[in-house]
Amino acid sequence: MALVGRIARAHGIRGQVIVNAETDFPGERFQAGAELFIERGGKVESIRLSTVRFQHDRPVIGIEGVATMNDAQSLAGCELRVPADQLVALPAGAFYRHDLVGCRVETRTGAAVGVVQDVQGTPGRSRLVVDGAPGEILIPLVPEICTTVDLAAKRIVIDPPEGLLEINR
Repeated sequence: MALVGRIARAHGIRGQVIVNAETDFPGERFQAGAELFIERGGKVESIRLSTVRFQHDRPVIGIEGVATMNDAQSLAGCELRVPADQLVALPAGAFYRHDLVGCRVETRTGAAVGVVQDVQGTPGRSRLVVDGAPGEILIPLVPEICTTVDLAAKRIVIDPPEGLLEINR
């Protein structure tokens, strides 16, 4: 399942919640009637969106069966997910964050850098958070530095400018 958002907090007294979207397509993903999945108490459950509106570019959603502020507040922190096969196909050179997590990173010369633990930032201004020998290494996710992204092999080849890897030490 792919992460598409996180419930931030309850909004109002009618059971709505504010979502921190984790998708580049919030308008398509968050629509009334859409089915999403959350995990609570170790159990994955399906939810259906009853209402959707956007406030300051963040989805404010109503969920069927969630009618009070207390019900909504109990969902704070829950991740909203969809099956990976429901994701929109991306153009060449674009990647879903979850596809990059777990990729091993190495330099053009084959030197191991580490493994991607997270991707931070916004489209066009993203960076890889790599768990390397010196600790956390931040690598800009731009074609000039990340020259090869091979998702099938879970491998990213980088051509770091001088000092990029050392600045994290």
